[in-house]
Amino acid sequence: MRRIFVDRTPSGLSWLWLSGLVLVLDQLSKLAVLRGLAAYHEVVPVTGFFNLVHVHNTGAAFSLFADQSGWQRVLFVGLALVASVVILALLRGARGQSRYCAALALILGGAVGNLVDRVMYGHVIDFLDFHLGAWHWPAFNVADAAISVGAALLIWDSLRKGGRR
Repeated sequence: MRRIFVDRTPSGLSWLWLSGLVLVLDQLSKLAVLRGLAAYHEVVPVTGFFNLVHVHNTGAAFSLFADQSGWQRVLFVGLALVASVVILALLRGARGQSRYCAALALILGGAVGNLVDRVMYGHVIDFLDFHLGAWHWPAFNVADAAISVGAALLIWDSLRKGGRR
């Protein structure tokens, strides 16, 4: 009898739990900010290098395009939707590549978290403010952190594999 090899390695879609976790943590933390953790533009000192703030970002990373008339909302919603579809396709085809799949799942969860904000509020809610003296890193949120960690993992994964994929 002839045996046919069946790949039983789960696809990268099995990592969607991580995207879901990022999305839930992101939205719960933003809800806490909205429910009174910090009033709009309020600064709540936590440590000598970290504050909670409540700011709205209508732009992209580092408030890029935030001063525009509103066209950027449609652009960023569209980009997030396209990126999500592409990432889902990449995850579907990925098997046995844990670091790669975790990276994509983190980016997907973060992208969807910020997408929810843009659709619901017209802006992204940022609240994590790290600083050194008077120098402040731009405020960010859990979704932004997940996207950054995911991007770093993608870079690490590509360097470790030396271009073999």
